[in-house]
Amino acid sequence: MKLNQAGQVLAFIAVALPLVLLPVAAYALDSAAVSARAAGLQAATAQAAEAAAQQVDVASLRSSGALELDDAAAQAAASQALTADEPGANVDQTSVSGVTATVLASERVDLPLPLLARAITLHAHAVARLVPGYERPSSLVPLPTSTF
Repeated sequence: MKLNQAGQVLAFIAVALPLVLLPVAAYALDSAAVSARAAGLQAATAQAAEAAAQQVDVASLRSSGALELDDAAAQAAASQALTADEPGANVDQTSVSGVTATVLASERVDLPLPLLARAITLHAHAVARLVPGYERPSSLVPLPTSTF
């Protein structure tokens, strides 16, 4: 009876390898590539939000003394910072509210081993707020802070 069963393990491996093990390996490679790109996109979006939060509205500061952000300059700075860090990423939305800048970004990532999908779109969100800080008690210096 053992002579008849000698080739069953070889047949099982021949069937199991392409059906089970190769898709698992492809998933591992795809997930590693996507997680690395997602971390890069999140870091670049945070940098873009900080760059946007540094765009002080000088006219408002001089006229009323109010610390506010310049909306147009913040959008341009966020776009430029994101493009410099992640050339394939897009700024979906930049919004400014007082001293807070919010940046939403996305990036299309092609998967290395496209079994189920050829590409996916990653999204990132970052908020930075300009807060007054003190270098010494007599000077008021605006400093950006960020949260993701």
